[in-house]
Amino acid sequence: MRYICRRFLMTGCLIVAIKLCIAQSTSPPTKTVPNVPGFTQPSSLDFNDHDGYVSLFNGKDLTNWDGNPKFWRVEEGAIVGESTEKNPSGNSYIAYKGMKAKDFTLKFEIKVEGDGGSGIQYRSQTGIPWRSPISASLGPVNLNWMMTGPQADFWPAAQYWTGQFYSENTPMRILAWRGQVVEGYGNKSKRLMGNIGDIIDLGKYVKKDGWNEYTVIARGGVFIHIINGQLMAVMVDDDPKSSNNQPGYIGIEIEQITKVAVRNIWIKKLN
Repeated sequence: MRYICRRFLMTGCLIVAIKLCIAQSTSPPTKTVPNVPGFTQPSSLDFNDHDGYVSLFNGKDLTNWDGNPKFWRVEEGAIVGESTEKNPSGNSYIAYKGMKAKDFTLKFEIKVEGDGGSGIQYRSQTGIPWRSPISASLGPVNLNWMMTGPQADFWPAAQYWTGQFYSENTPMRILAWRGQVVEGYGNKSKRLMGNIGDIIDLGKYVKKDGWNEYTVIARGGVFIHIINGQLMAVMVDDDPKSSNNQPGYIGIEIEQITKVAVRNIWIKKLN
């Protein structure tokens, strides 16, 4: 690749060379960290560092997890949710009932197969009436298996959504799209404060049909979503009474016809 680029540059075809390099690049660019004498850098990301964390999943069974057994199971060391044409789930959730948390860092691995989507609920509640119509074909809905609150979206088959901040089952819905830093006040206002990157380019960090490392940081009214080491979205909600700013459960969503797997779920809870 470097040889091709040098040949074009030597012949003066700079524009053509740049286009060719971009076209042949299939992975995000490597970031260069400066080495400045007298200053130090933070330690490199270690997704397997669990110092100060506790595990929310034992890798064997669904102890402390509550969801519809028609869709949720443990398979090969992961929590698996599966919705099929013969056994459709609609929106379905499984909640970790062993803890409520407000301020924390959450790390997990997630994989989605198919065209449907998923997301990790946090600071979320169960038992709240559902705002959107629910298909009668799904039968009676147990609201204890439905979750309302902030979601770290993960939907690789969709073009824009993975990594965004979504408020599930509330009027707020998408508050910060992937690539945005947004400041808001509950459902009263939201304003774009800055950009992280292009929404399409950031999607290149997401592994479709593969395992992805997802980090969610919640501190007060600040929410940060990171996928595979790349910052995806930042939401700041200044309304202390907002549903985004209450302690709640961690959970997993499945939506439409798809299969989601989540493993290595660790949380560093501050309060």
